[in-house]
Amino acid sequence: MNNDQVEGKWKQVKGQFKQKYGKLTDDDVTYSEGKFDEMLGNLQEKTGKTKEELKKEIDRM
Repeated sequence: MNNDQVEGKWKQVKGQFKQKYGKLTDDDVTYSEGKFDEMLGNLQEKTGKTKEELKKEIDRM
């Protein structure tokens, strides 16, 4: 999946992540170009999941 696909997919699923993981804030799920890994790191810290697990979860959504 390239960055454009990831960005489009992320726009679809960020609300679902916020619902599933209530402690996430808008800042945690805000995506800016070139910051995807940093965002995954924030999600990893908040959810306790690995980056690979989070990427798979994004792909499934």
